Amino acid sequence: MTPEAAAERIRPHARRTPAWKVEVDGRPLVLKLEHLQLTGSFKLRGALNRLLAEELPDRVVTASGGNHGLGVAKAAALLGVPATVYVPVTAPEGKVRRIEEAGAKLIRHGATYADAARTAREAPGTYVEAYDDLRVIAGQGTVALELVQDVPEVDAVVVAVGGGGLVAGTVLGAGGRRVVAVEPEHCCALHHALAAGHPVDSPVDSVAASALGATRVGDTPFAILDGAVESVLVSDAELLAARDRLWEEFRLAVEPAAAVPFAAWLHGRVEATLAGVVLCGANTDWTP
Repeated sequence: MTPEAAAERIRPHARRTPAWKVEVDGRPLVLKLEHLQLTGSFKLRGALNRLLAEELPDRVVTASGGNHGLGVAKAAALLGVPATVYVPVTAPEGKVRRIEEAGAKLIRHGATYADAARTAREAPGTYVEAYDDLRVIAGQGTVALELVQDVPEVDAVVVAVGGGGLVAGTVLGAGGRRVVAVEPEHCCALHHALAAGHPVDSPVDSVAASALGATRVGDTPFAILDGAVESVLVSDAELLAARDRLWEEFRLAVEPAAAVPFAAWLHGRVEATLAGVVLCGANTDWTP
């Protein structure tokens, strides 16, 4: 299961998003505008690849903090499959509204993504993992694959991390380039897992938690990531300032999680001649 195969599979349904060369503070940078994807997030790619990799199920079910649920809802609608999405009661209203608008049945359950997922796995239908599935990971890897195809001189890909699906896919799709995994300081399941040598339960306390709030990195992503990525942390203040700068300087409106890799680059935590920064989503309503 590779990003190359996934790219062929999802091509009729997903957008190929732009890679934009810019300059910030006199330094060159490539922004992968994945927030312009259908549903406003990369999550559609993994959901499509998961559903298209085998015979379509009669019904799909998943759990999500927001973006994955929206990706599954949209993928299911595109393919004509009914979907049910469980979300924690803390899920942002903007994401919840969009999941329902995409045609899925929405059920609120539990205080965290983990609570919602436990219940969703017991529901009827084929469960679509948010990140702990190689088919999903390969689909997410098409983001990096497009980036390095469009701008081959990129020498590092910088990406935000929640449960690990996007960054693991980035390792598979980046053509051997360095991958920098960036997380908020108090929402960093991968950082803790790399330190421990295996996935561990981690606290979640960040303004970006609705998208990056996995309490534990997936086993499948971790097997790909261990020893293959550089782990970097940013503060909530840094990521919000980076989000605001993307708007002020480029009129790019992204959610806090999508600004996390840009924040790391801005603050000199990414060593690269030409970094590719993935702006992964735009589904949280704007906050000051």
